[in-house]
Amino acid sequence: MARLLYTVLFYAAQPLVWVRLLWRGRRQPEYRQHIGERYGYYPPAPAVPVVWLHAVSVGETRAAEPLIDALLARYPEHALLLTHMTPTGREAGRSHAARHPGRVIQAYLPYDLPDAARRFLRHFRPQIGLFMETELWPNLIAAAHSEKIPLALVNGRLSARSQRGYQRLDALIRPALQSLALVAAQTAADASRLESVGACSPQVTGNLKFDVTPDPARLAQGHNWRAEIGARPIWLAASTRDGEEALIFDLLAGLAVAKLLLIVVPRHPQRFDEVAALACARGLRLKRRSAGELPDAETQVWLGDSMGEMAAYYAASDLALIGGSLLPFGGQNLIEAATCGCPVLVGPHTFNFAQAAEDAVFSGGALRVADGAGLAEAVTHLLTTPEDRINMKEKAIAFSQAHQGATARTMALLEPLLTKQRSSTTAAAVR
Repeated sequence: MARLLYTVLFYAAQPLVWVRLLWRGRRQPEYRQHIGERYGYYPPAPAVPVVWLHAVSVGETRAAEPLIDALLARYPEHALLLTHMTPTGREAGRSHAARHPGRVIQAYLPYDLPDAARRFLRHFRPQIGLFMETELWPNLIAAAHSEKIPLALVNGRLSARSQRGYQRLDALIRPALQSLALVAAQTAADASRLESVGACSPQVTGNLKFDVTPDPARLAQGHNWRAEIGARPIWLAASTRDGEEALIFDLLAGLAVAKLLLIVVPRHPQRFDEVAALACARGLRLKRRSAGELPDAETQVWLGDSMGEMAAYYAASDLALIGGSLLPFGGQNLIEAATCGCPVLVGPHTFNFAQAAEDAVFSGGALRVADGAGLAEAVTHLLTTPEDRINMKEKAIAFSQAHQGATARTMALLEPLLTKQRSSTTAAAVR
């Protein structure tokens, strides 16, 4: 009954969905492309067996990189269908399709409408479906169950806030989670929360993000930037969210750090122009990465308005603040910064990555600040005390290396499911 009501409401909301697509398409024209895919209409499917992995946007797509490589290596006779919900996610996944031509197929996951879900599954006929992190689509899960396609949630996470939301929708969420063949959680706390809302015997495999290897070309790019910029102290504000940039810009003038350069990389590309305007309104001397110019001696703010270059920004910087944590957005991923050897600052709001943030702070590779005043104090101290900053850098790298191995543990859990499904498919073909 709960899923029926959900479906009726989703159908009724379609005019609003179209308005939202058109509105977002004003800033990102890519939202107006491949609309048919959002309703289950696709180009011809490959004639080989398919493993399907869903990574909703940029963060999930990057986290899935080691799993994608492991699946392609382990099952060379299969194609990998990589689905997304956002244009930025699709763009982030394009490198996989380029590296594995003909083996990685990209598409949008359809909206969670029963007919669209059935068209999607019957078109691609995946042998197994894998959802990254927290994606749950009740009608799609029900359709896969009907089509006898096993589904797994991998790199699963569930914050306490999301747990409370799921509990309010128990009649809808619990049956969906109970239909999954496997739930692999990042941490014991995630596993416990997922189990409380319906997951059956979730396993703890760790966080796939720790297995992501920074692109050597991007690291070299960052080191080259650093050499060109010179010996100035560089502070990076990475993946910032609405409201945080203004707070950071207001702090900048009062920091007692000579020749400081601030690099700001907003989380969402549609905000690049807005953030540039915020800096200029405060009289800050700004250059933009998209203009192709490196900061000169007079530049105070370099706007990182580019995609796919975060590792380069980390490699060029002395210190990074992880965005989304100063204001109550829940924080962004700090693991990439640690892997690149960049000391990390986080604010008080890290519930999206609670365990990783807690572990990083405990390791000494990250430092938590309570507010803007604490941020200013920490930035000033670390950028004027090289020995403390170098110590944090070494501990950040050690923290990252100590938590690797989630890919192998996840593959070990998936192997029996894939083997069983392949055997069933072969037997059905013989009959």
